[in-house]
Amino acid sequence: MINETFVLNKLDNLSVEPFKKLNERLIVGFSTRKNGYSMNPYHSFNLGLHVDDDSQHVISNRKKLADTIQIPLEKWVFSEQVHGNLIKKVSKEDCGAGALEVSTAIRDTDGLYTKDKHVLLASLYADCVPLYFYAPTYNIVGLAHAGWKGTVGQIGANMVKRWTEEEQVPLEAIYVAIGPSISMPCYEVDDHVINQVKKVTANKLPYEEIKPNKYLLNLKELNKQLLLNTGIKEEQIFVSNYCTYKETELFFSYRREQKTGRMMSFIGMV
Repeated sequence: MINETFVLNKLDNLSVEPFKKLNERLIVGFSTRKNGYSMNPYHSFNLGLHVDDDSQHVISNRKKLADTIQIPLEKWVFSEQVHGNLIKKVSKEDCGAGALEVSTAIRDTDGLYTKDKHVLLASLYADCVPLYFYAPTYNIVGLAHAGWKGTVGQIGANMVKRWTEEEQVPLEAIYVAIGPSISMPCYEVDDHVINQVKKVTANKLPYEEIKPNKYLLNLKELNKQLLLNTGIKEEQIFVSNYCTYKETELFFSYRREQKTGRMMSFIGMV
């Protein structure tokens, strides 16, 4: 795939190459659906405990990934992911949240960040947009889950604001990667969604009307526009070309399959 920033490795995960170039020791990537323990319709590397998969299969998959990236499961931190725009700073004290049970995840939260080493931030996907944040000179990493609601709620901008205002990280130090998600040709929405989109950006709106009350929306591009509006420069933002809907062998897709598994974005400093 030409100019793809998320590169499939021999371990069947996608490596975020621009971030790895900033720090080769950074643990960062996006899982695929390949080579796990889950059975249909979650075959096979489902990492979501909140779907109706066998929890032991999911935990076995998580342990397999933990062994692969060499960060034990008890160091992982998940958020509840409620399609909101709240961000929470976490630390070593939060390690293990959501790792073995959904009920222990960080509540009512879709974005996490940390300045602590040996903490793996984790977030789950099956079409929504994964946002990765990294400021290498300030030793801070973050993840945000951006479905259309979180996107128009400006969860990406909220992360940037938290970092600049509360952590004193300047805009020029922040890098963002926009990961695999559903692409514009596969993402049909209605007037309700587009009206919300129009409220948050005055830029060229990234959608195409295909018939009355039906549009194709480029959710990755919308997130990029909203990040640019914060003052982050285009060269600090890296966007994956992968479409979770089209790439049936690599990814789960809720739009395509409805009852399906979840991939995981992850980032952590060691």
